[in-house]
Amino acid sequence: MAETATQRPAEEQALRRKTLIGKVLSTKMQKTIVVEVTRKYSHRLYRRVMQRSKKFYAHDEQNTARVGDFVLLEETRPLSKLKRWRLKDVVRKAALVADEPSAEVKAQVKSRKKKEAEAKAS
Repeated sequence: MAETATQRPAEEQALRRKTLIGKVLSTKMQKTIVVEVTRKYSHRLYRRVMQRSKKFYAHDEQNTARVGDFVLLEETRPLSKLKRWRLKDVVRKAALVADEPSAEVKAQVKSRKKKEAEAKAS
């Protein structure tokens, strides 16, 4: 009776935590990612394979996840109103996609379109 239920080793408690794998939808918040977890199940009556998705907010301390990555989430204590999960690992990185163009590039494209429109008009 020396060990109570609250004095379990940290490793044993970590084994009982739920884990989910999902795709990162958004990284716009600081240290927070939005992950979509999709599950497939068989319909009770029609036996058709159905698909359900749910979004989870997860804590990403180092901001390592990017949009499109597949990540492993681990259940944790409530961190905020919506966050109950934390990023454990990035399972698969997304293909490299160019980030949003800079203001300089946008200005060049805009001026090029304006010149083309003037050329068509004359």
